[in-house]
Amino acid sequence: MIEQMSAPETLLVNYWYAHPVGHALEGLRYALGYKTANPELQVSLLLNGATAVELARLCPFIDQVYAVPFTGFMHVDGDPAEALAGVPRAWDWVVENHRAREPSLADCAGFRAFFDAAHRHLRPKHPLGVAGQEPPAYEPHQQLRLDLTADGRAAAAATIAGGRPAISVLLAGSSADRHLYPSTASWELILGALAARYPEAAILLIGKRARDGRTTTRVAQSELDALLAANPNAIDCFDRPLLEQVALIEASDLLVSPHTGFSFVASTVGTPWLAISGGNWHEYFFNGVPVYSLLPDPKRYPSFAWAGLGSQPLQVVDQDEDGEGPRTPSMSIARIREDLPELLHASELLIEKRLSYEDALADYFPRLLAAYVGDRDRAFSFDNIGELYLP
Repeated sequence: MIEQMSAPETLLVNYWYAHPVGHALEGLRYALGYKTANPELQVSLLLNGATAVELARLCPFIDQVYAVPFTGFMHVDGDPAEALAGVPRAWDWVVENHRAREPSLADCAGFRAFFDAAHRHLRPKHPLGVAGQEPPAYEPHQQLRLDLTADGRAAAAATIAGGRPAISVLLAGSSADRHLYPSTASWELILGALAARYPEAAILLIGKRARDGRTTTRVAQSELDALLAANPNAIDCFDRPLLEQVALIEASDLLVSPHTGFSFVASTVGTPWLAISGGNWHEYFFNGVPVYSLLPDPKRYPSFAWAGLGSQPLQVVDQDEDGEGPRTPSMSIARIREDLPELLHASELLIEKRLSYEDALADYFPRLLAAYVGDRDRAFSFDNIGELYLP
């Protein structure tokens, strides 16, 4: 009698959330943690259809990706139940984004509508779980590495002609609040200092201004033009295909940017990140590659006003001294000017590979805790890795 092999169990990581790239990378990390702990498990990932689904298709540990064509977050735009029609109902396991259980998102109508529909649609054999928690078995702190396409790498090599060193720069994130990011004048200071320190390096200005329903970089074309004119080493890499931009970061010696979800991609391709910290969110995604978080003086430049746990909106000055309009003090030109020596020192540590991953985290988390005046709950990190480095 021939013994029949039982089919492997199935898991759906329901990581639908707002569409910035960083949240897609979070979902990929969770999927990897489950696959590592359960190599025979068939792991699928569900994402907002407007996020960077292309990255999930670079991950061989994911058996199936579901890009749900329901993308509204604050408002209900379409029928989430209809959008879920292409997702199988029956699973052995379903784990969902932990934010689905957070009261602070109760007013986000699209978010709530999607998870209400998902709870009706999905029918797991086992009780519904939370991404990053057990069951099923989960192995935290896995290093996600993206194997990029040959076309993307070839395009990046053509841009950085002759194999010269390169520094990738993201000027801003996708928040509509331009005051959360350095001004053009501040970027002129930063890029000028980097060009003087690394005169042979190409400075790749990466971002996206095209409006196509996905995230965009909140800088004006006039700002980009001014920076390109001011720095002969700068190369306009805006609005190139996503995988080509990721390949440009992979080919760079360093990524410099304020906190943006897209910056998380640097660690997935082995490139260190120098984060100009001080916006609404602190750096919390660490993936085996050094990150230097340039934290402002918390007494002079308050930072990190993410929602929940009693946080207050960041102060905004009506007119920064550079004349470019409103700015949070933590992103003011005065703060950038003061921290420029540390920025250059950090760039040297990272480019010269003199800062290890372990040392970077051991240095960062105590300073982050100090910025939160000792509040460990607010100093959160992906997979709670900070708990290993906090006193």
